[in-house]
Amino acid sequence: MPLSSQPVGRRERNKQQKLDRITAAAQALFAERGVDEVTTQEIADKADIGAGTLFLYAKTKGELLLLVQNSTYADALAQGRSAAKHIPDLLDAVLAIVRPVVECNRKQVDNGRTYLREIVFGDPQEPHHRDALALTVQTEKAIADVLQRDERINSGDAATLAHIVSAIMFVSMAATLNIANPPDEIVKEIRDQVRVLLPR
Repeated sequence: MPLSSQPVGRRERNKQQKLDRITAAAQALFAERGVDEVTTQEIADKADIGAGTLFLYAKTKGELLLLVQNSTYADALAQGRSAAKHIPDLLDAVLAIVRPVVECNRKQVDNGRTYLREIVFGDPQEPHHRDALALTVQTEKAIADVLQRDERINSGDAATLAHIVSAIMFVSMAATLNIANPPDEIVKEIRDQVRVLLPR
């Protein structure tokens, strides 16, 4: 290996270690107090880096929340996809994808609602925002794949229905009326709406 490539590897490892510390610090503080009650300086201090260094990895506190939540959202989506494979009923299979996403979003309600707000209003040029948008696309694709099991639903209609299901999920999770509702209540609300969309 050429000598010139060795420092690049070390630099990349250092960057990854800092990112891991930032993610762990933000995750712990957001879970403990909620995103609105935590300052970026507190995150930098807990990660043992300077505030200026923190902003090289995420320009805003919203981006930090996206960084933290994206990984748990991805895990929830993977869990839902896996569960849906083994469920023959169309509605139940769609809800198998929905349920872990809702549960993930409700672990800390204020953080979950802020995460949804950041997805809608955040800067799509920021990498963590792009990752969050990609996860919403993957969620819709997973739902569309389930819907296409029904021979009456073509690929275009499945994509449209999946987009509608995604919107229903989003509104149900973000709605102020649902702040105190547990995940089961939110999933039931989503089920009641999705049920009328599907062919019978």
